[in-house]
Amino acid sequence: MFRTVVLHNIPMNHVAAMERWYFRDHEPEIARRYGPYLSRLESWFPVPAPPEADAFGRFNWRLTEGTWREIPMPGPQGQLSFTPPPVWPKAAFCVVSLDSVDDFMGWETLPREKNVLRWYVLMRYPEGVTFEQGENWFLNVHSKEILNQPKLTRFFSRKAVKPAPPLPGTWRPGDLEHMKKNAMPHWDRVVEFWYETFDDWRESVLTNPPSYTKPEWASSPQYPFFVPGQEWVSTFVLERPTDEFLRDSRVAYL
Repeated sequence: MFRTVVLHNIPMNHVAAMERWYFRDHEPEIARRYGPYLSRLESWFPVPAPPEADAFGRFNWRLTEGTWREIPMPGPQGQLSFTPPPVWPKAAFCVVSLDSVDDFMGWETLPREKNVLRWYVLMRYPEGVTFEQGENWFLNVHSKEILNQPKLTRFFSRKAVKPAPPLPGTWRPGDLEHMKKNAMPHWDRVVEFWYETFDDWRESVLTNPPSYTKPEWASSPQYPFFVPGQEWVSTFVLERPTDEFLRDSRVAYL
């Protein structure tokens, strides 16, 4: 089984139109066409984050995860093109396996013991850094130092599948160019850091962080050592999805 992960960033002036498109057009098209292949199709609307989060490549619109029993063949395959959005979002996306998780901290916590504020991150190692070099630092050095964040409650990560299987469906030729222009497909890991409050996140990340070992290949001089918005994008969501599109019968209009 695979999970597709998409983080979106939009001009928030258009959030009403984008929400209508997502409910009326895009997710119903995916759910109707690929429901037999999907076990879950869930989406989270990000919680409002403090201004300091913008320095960490914060994406401001939906995080959507699709959990696939198998991913069907790409292309139209007897279907029409996807309905284009009113504005094209910047979309960071990858595919991860459900079976391989590097679980570093917090698994023993019972579900009702702590609040859950998820800092959801996509990261990729800088150009010129081999995957093996990046993984050696992340797994053998950085992950151990992250455990010293004072208010961190949960920490785990999945590697992106490479090469990623092509996604099903198709866009019209002109729309495809817009989609490709705004797509950010090349990622190495999906990482989750959990806290109970934004104050806990601030203390752990900004005001009282542990001492980190900066890799020699760092593309940014300070934590997280990646260029925000290019090599590190993130959002904040809660534990429960805002929408479950395989089960949601609501329509866009009142």
